[in-house]
Amino acid sequence: MDHFDLCIVGAGVIGIAAAEAMARSKPPSYSILLLEQNSGFGQETSSRNSEVIHAGLYYQQGSLKARLCTEGSALLYDYCRQYNVAHRRVGKFIVAQESELDALQALAARARDNGVLDLRWCDRKALQEKEPLVEASAALFSPNTGIVDSHALMQSLLTQAQLAGVEFVCRTRVERVLCGAHGFEIHTLSGEPDKAEAFRFHCGALINAAGLESQALAARIDGLNSAHIPSLALSKGNYFKLNARAPFKHLIYPMPAPQTSGLGIHACIDLGGAVRFGPDIEAIETVDYKVDVRRKAQFVEAIRRYYPALDPAQLEPDYAGVRPKLYSAQGQAMDFVLQTDDVHGVPGLLQLFGIESPGLTASLAIGKTIAQHLA
Repeated sequence: MDHFDLCIVGAGVIGIAAAEAMARSKPPSYSILLLEQNSGFGQETSSRNSEVIHAGLYYQQGSLKARLCTEGSALLYDYCRQYNVAHRRVGKFIVAQESELDALQALAARARDNGVLDLRWCDRKALQEKEPLVEASAALFSPNTGIVDSHALMQSLLTQAQLAGVEFVCRTRVERVLCGAHGFEIHTLSGEPDKAEAFRFHCGALINAAGLESQALAARIDGLNSAHIPSLALSKGNYFKLNARAPFKHLIYPMPAPQTSGLGIHACIDLGGAVRFGPDIEAIETVDYKVDVRRKAQFVEAIRRYYPALDPAQLEPDYAGVRPKLYSAQGQAMDFVLQTDDVHGVPGLLQLFGIESPGLTASLAIGKTIAQHLA
């Protein structure tokens, strides 16, 4: 039976970053296999998001999201510069209406607690000097927020991982995992669905980075107590594009609505200068990437709060993404879960659950954390 020292399941940005970090931290003789069930890397959550490099403003102090976002942002900018991955530190305004000024102050305080010390307060006049079409009473400006070509980032990370010896295999689904005294026996089906062939191999360590499929994969690991598999809540985020010249020079974010887990329907500028709005929050039962044009009315209402000049005729459906969210029993959005054997009791198994936003920003920090744990 073929043997690998490490198998990583899931070639989204997290799995690829983990593979690249592990390959750099181990000798060339350490064998790493990266598996992906789709026809290529990054075809789910990693490529269906806002492509924003977050600064770390929003997250609970001391949380993994806060720490890994702040650390990951610095690592990501450094990596993009070193390997010529397209990105731009475009900056972001978080805008507040009169009734939201206290909440904006609270957000500024949370950002300081998370080590984000470069935010600038802008009154209405200062905001409109920079963004004359934006309507708000005040704003916070985050100069360290940026945008990145997520596909180019993943391609670059994968290339570096493969140069360091990582073997990448797509169209391969893990059907069953048997836990043994010295690692794992992995049973897979490889190839096109109607021509898939069974293959099995052994690995010493296993990383479950399957994203939307992490819970389903965990359920197929024999010997893993199901009590350690958190419930998955699929959250769809729809985007609409603006078929007009960009009205903004920066990203524009509204204040997050109370008692919600999203950041609001914001305005993003891509590296080509086009503007899209989103995401909203839509609870779904099964993965579905179709954008319902009937959601346009709520987009128009949300956008006009800070961009009253919006012409609805210029707004068209674009794309959608699905986040693997986790919620507590009280309905609160949960932190990232990086689950190790001191939790679930299976030596050599590391599982990642609920890696949603700011997962892209945090990806290199998550890869670094994994490599340190498996050192």
